[in-house]
Amino acid sequence: MATKKPTLATPETNARGIPVAPFIDNVTDYVSTRADVEPTLRSFQEMISKYQFMEVNTQRRATGLREKIPDIKKTLEMVKFLRIRRDNNSAALETNFELNDTLYARATVDPADTEEVYLWLGANVMLAYPVAEAESMLTDKLATAETSLAHCDEDLEFLREQITTMEVATARVYNWDVVQRRKDKAEGKGDEDEGTGKGGLGG
Repeated sequence: MATKKPTLATPETNARGIPVAPFIDNVTDYVSTRADVEPTLRSFQEMISKYQFMEVNTQRRATGLREKIPDIKKTLEMVKFLRIRRDNNSAALETNFELNDTLYARATVDPADTEEVYLWLGANVMLAYPVAEAESMLTDKLATAETSLAHCDEDLEFLREQITTMEVATARVYNWDVVQRRKDKAEGKGDEDEGTGKGGLGG
């Protein structure tokens, strides 16, 4: 009875749905004749390219999160600072507001007047939030960003492992083909490409 070749499609994925690369333990499960070699190698290369594309996108997302998280933390610390001063009925606070890169304005902030804060939401949008609501929103936003960054780091490690797995699989199929070329040549069944195949083994 003929055995069915394993399929490259696999339902197994990581937590974010990235597919697990097939581990090629026995090359002949995927390649039975030399005619199977080129389409198999092409399929492997397509998988490597997809993993590399996902890796680049994940790296870009992780970089954006690493830039955003310190800003969220800084804003959250300031909101907490204002809330604590208001709750403690602290004295008025003198501070400098940055208006531009080199332009500041002197201001006095009375804790009793800090019922709300204005937060930049991006795309030139600023909204007013009650201090307690702003603190809660920023806390949730920070937790979400940190979780997303952790997932990005996990995915990057996972993707590198899958790329390595596919590169090893590619090398195994290629080496199998080189060995088959040598066997065919020894048996007098070689073609014009046999010399190139033998050279692939390094002598």
